[in-house]
Amino acid sequence: MKADLTPLILEASPNWKDYQLLDSGDGKTLERFGPYLLIRPRPQAIWAKTLPASEWKKAHALLVEEQQEYGGKWTMLNPMEKSWKLSYGKLQFQAQLSSSRHVGVFPEQASHWDWMTERISASRKPFKVLNLFGYTGLATLAAAAAGAEVTHVDSSKHAISWANLNMKLSGLTDKPVRWIAEDALKFIKREARRGNTYQGIIMDPPKFGRGSSGEVWDFFKRMPELIEACRSLVAKDAGFVILTAYAITASALITRQAMEEIVGKRGEFTTGELVTVEESAGHVLSHAIFTRWRP
Repeated sequence: MKADLTPLILEASPNWKDYQLLDSGDGKTLERFGPYLLIRPRPQAIWAKTLPASEWKKAHALLVEEQQEYGGKWTMLNPMEKSWKLSYGKLQFQAQLSSSRHVGVFPEQASHWDWMTERISASRKPFKVLNLFGYTGLATLAAAAAGAEVTHVDSSKHAISWANLNMKLSGLTDKPVRWIAEDALKFIKREARRGNTYQGIIMDPPKFGRGSSGEVWDFFKRMPELIEACRSLVAKDAGFVILTAYAITASALITRQAMEEIVGKRGEFTTGELVTVEESAGHVLSHAIFTRWRP
């Protein structure tokens, strides 16, 4: 029997109260993050804006990119704080303007948080989760709140400090979370040698980056090593593996086949794109490709 390769278009969770994609067009998005409206560049928004200019003028900040995908400079349009609190369900975390186009949260990933929370909560045994390239730790928060013991790995000490702050804001500092400021590939190779395994693995590798000691990460060059090392980290009683990839020129089938290399062809695979749908005219913006696996 042939594998079902039908892609799933997974919309941002309807449980969001602090995020909305209000409008898009002319290469930009107008988004609400809590009390603030932000304008960010989005080349794939090739259509015309729907909302009138008066609505866009309500934005608090505009990001002007200096180099495609890697950063830019925020221009203040209306008074706002440079950092503020957001919430998703019982989770609370800090958002802030930075040199990156990101503000500390990827709203489209909330669907992953909901899905893995169900897997963890349904487990009646100890559940260890490995969060690779963990960034500001929102997946770590969700897993810890659901009862998992989490190992959070990111090469950026700044990101780990931010994730720690988010744990405090969410009142989860008593949860068992291990923070690892290290190159993800180095760490998991060492974990494989130690024979450690996890019931859940989350991978969100960047397109390009540098580790804490200057290690260069290139998605297409380093993924084979990541796949090989992760293969032995999947516990026999594993409940899920999630692989998400942003800003790469590839079909979602690449994450599907990477996942099959890690877990084999057993179990249930879901492959597709993470998207957000705007409020004004219903345009859909794709953010990432992904594959999720469960036994």
